[in-house]
Amino acid sequence: MAYAKQTGPPPLARQPLTAVRVHGVDSRADRGAFLDLPHRLNGDLALWVPPLRTEQRRQVDRRANPFFETGSVRLFLARRGRDVVGRIAAIDNPAHNAHHGTRHGFFGLFDCADDPDAARALLASATAWLRERGHERMVGPVDFTTNDQCGVLTEGFEEPPAVLMPYNPPYYPELLAAGGLEPAMDLLAWEIPLDLHDRPRAERLARHVARTVRGLRVRPVDLRDFAAETAVLRRLYQEAWQHNWGYSPPSEKEFDALAKQLRRAARPELVLIAEVDGEPAAFTLVLPDVAPALRAARGRLHTCGVPLGLVRYLRAARHITRVRVVAAGVLRQYRGRGLDTLLHVEVSRRARRLGYRTAEVSWTLADNRAANRTLAAFGARVSKRYALYEGPV
Repeated sequence: MAYAKQTGPPPLARQPLTAVRVHGVDSRADRGAFLDLPHRLNGDLALWVPPLRTEQRRQVDRRANPFFETGSVRLFLARRGRDVVGRIAAIDNPAHNAHHGTRHGFFGLFDCADDPDAARALLASATAWLRERGHERMVGPVDFTTNDQCGVLTEGFEEPPAVLMPYNPPYYPELLAAGGLEPAMDLLAWEIPLDLHDRPRAERLARHVARTVRGLRVRPVDLRDFAAETAVLRRLYQEAWQHNWGYSPPSEKEFDALAKQLRRAARPELVLIAEVDGEPAAFTLVLPDVAPALRAARGRLHTCGVPLGLVRYLRAARHITRVRVVAAGVLRQYRGRGLDTLLHVEVSRRARRLGYRTAEVSWTLADNRAANRTLAAFGARVSKRYALYEGPV
């Protein structure tokens, strides 16, 4: 397994150890320790992107995150003496189980020192909590659904992560295996040059689709009517993705909250909707890869009211040359007509015009042979591999 050399303190597992104690997060101090842990554990990883602390707080706030209207979460911390060495969230997502007819629970927000005993204790606590709620399997990590950040990086540690994609130390797969979990599904990230519009074959296919699909129109989203456009994208996403492995149907409020979060980084020219006879038929959601800008912000846009992080963010954002293809989909009745190719060629043309040079498509399911075959044919390469794990409860 190849990964970039990292610096930092020696793993806690190699220091004199006391017994591991896992407890629920029940106080303000516990919550602060829970939110601070990834910054403390991963701050020395050269490629790790610190999440914005305001977003971290919002995610676990029952009043701010609409997931809690239907789902439940229990947060746990692992300590050795006074030292916090790990954290985990146990997640009950009724919407997922109702959609798939399963009894699966989830775990997420997993961060841990190189300490197999701590990982085992955290996973056991999450398992016990889910077992009490009648679940049969535990899957993760997902934060809190597969519409959020999910997976553990297993290959590609030398590559910088794209925005809203995880980056973890290389020992995480071993920790999850030590906790009795096995890989359930691989997620692939693909790197591709933004030159599809210059490739004769792709350009010919796009022109052919534009000529032969009657009533076809491709347009960018209109942010002046954000609510209506969000509703269109929600319908397209739900109908195009509903049969995918691991799909979790977002509620209207959950999707709206995600759309508002993505809007901060979005360029409307890169979020495209294809319509046939005035009806939405396909979409592609592409964002500038602001991960380097977030890394520059160091987890805060404001410090004591001074926008130091925001200044660093904006300065770094001027040099971004990569985009991330977050999601794309075609409604079933329009598949096989080349709308996906047309959208990919058009977004390539628009992104190059805006100064971007490469794209990361992340993620695709490892068993999505059609999508992966198409990406390979377009000259994409698998740059990173992530894994979701599962085990009995």
